[in-house]
Amino acid sequence: MLHLNFSPFPILETDRLRLRQIVETDAEQMFQLRSNPETMQYIPRELPKTIDDAIAHINYMNDLRLNNECVNWGITFKDEDIIVGLIGYFRPKPENHRAEIGYMLSPDYHGKGIMQEALTRVIDYGFNDLKLHSIEAITAPENYASWKLLEKNDFIREGHFKEDTYWNGRYLDSYVYSLINKK
Repeated sequence: MLHLNFSPFPILETDRLRLRQIVETDAEQMFQLRSNPETMQYIPRELPKTIDDAIAHINYMNDLRLNNECVNWGITFKDEDIIVGLIGYFRPKPENHRAEIGYMLSPDYHGKGIMQEALTRVIDYGFNDLKLHSIEAITAPENYASWKLLEKNDFIREGHFKEDTYWNGRYLDSYVYSLINKK
């Protein structure tokens, strides 16, 4: 069984990006990101209505991290410390050496290779630092950009679950992807 430990917080870098901890002073940026209907259109979660909702979410995610139940990075540029997206590992299954990856990016930054760069670094961290054997990703079938990104990074679609999630009075389908560490 894996023994995950996200303390101290693991700051990751790429050529352009710094993936860092999200703190309460990021509440305005988190609110802008998570209250944007376009950003959240494929994520069945309640949109924050106030800055206090964003602060509560930040604190919730940090509490999960302190319990080693997830790690969630704010995606920033090295030369500009503004969160433009999120990426992280959720719902780890230490007994199976597996965790789920999730991400979102402000629409203002789509098509610039940012999520590709962040995803590559976080996959590397998952396999080399966390010692994961596999990484899972769940996406909406309608979220073409997400599942194309996963496929570009060698994730394999393992399943198409029909109406497996109930959200806002509708049943939604899910694609489940997996990437196995072959090293």
